Amino acid sequence: MLTTLSRRIFGPALMGLIMIALPFAGLPAPAQAQSLPQVAGTVMKVDATTEKITIRHGPIPNLDMSGMTMVFKAGSPDMLKQVNPGDQVTFTADRVTGQLTVTTLTKSK
Repeated sequence: MLTTLSRRIFGPALMGLIMIALPFAGLPAPAQAQSLPQVAGTVMKVDATTEKITIRHGPIPNLDMSGMTMVFKAGSPDMLKQVNPGDQVTFTADRVTGQLTVTTLTKSK
């Protein structure tokens, strides 16, 4: 049981922590990726050293981007191991820490 003094000390601190954490209380990354539009594209270049991938793609609505050829940061280095130039892919992309990033990537069959 908290004493009145404890509530006066810890109450504001706890509220402060809650207020700081609220902006970060969004959906976990996989759920966010599922809500992003799937985009079709063709891999043009894979650069494992810089962890970047160049994709010729259709429109990406969530980024307000028309179809074009674009260099993206790979969401993970493992993503780049599954594709080669010329592969048809579907992917999701978003702005992550200020960089256009492929968040999911699937090779089309």
